[in-house]
Amino acid sequence: MLVALLSTIPLLMCMGYFFMGSLPLLVLKHDTPMDSRFIRGFFNTYYVAVVWTATVATISYALVGHLAFSVGMVAITALALFLRKVVLSHMDGLRVRIESGDATAATDFRRIHMAGMAVNFVQLAALIWGLFHVSI
Repeated sequence: MLVALLSTIPLLMCMGYFFMGSLPLLVLKHDTPMDSRFIRGFFNTYYVAVVWTATVATISYALVGHLAFSVGMVAITALALFLRKVVLSHMDGLRVRIESGDATAATDFRRIHMAGMAVNFVQLAALIWGLFHVSI
């Protein structure tokens, strides 16, 4: 059981680091290719890290027989895979628009950035709530 709980720590660290690390990036104007490329890379790294750490946690919880946590970790993994595909493709499209001088693209990029942070925050809060309120 200890291994299962310890496998959750890297996931919590990834989610917390992403939230705290992406918050200051909101000061960027999102209107240059360098800004948008950096933020997209940050999101990509986050999604890959969450997929790997949540997968390890899924296996760990399944091996010790905690199905509720295992299913929760599968949900986190699936959501990260889905968001990686959707969010990054939207960011890529907006980057092209930013480079072509579209004035509204930077605003749309910022909205996606904030939405990604909001989803991460909700997942992080739900995971912490689950750890404290769901019987282990």
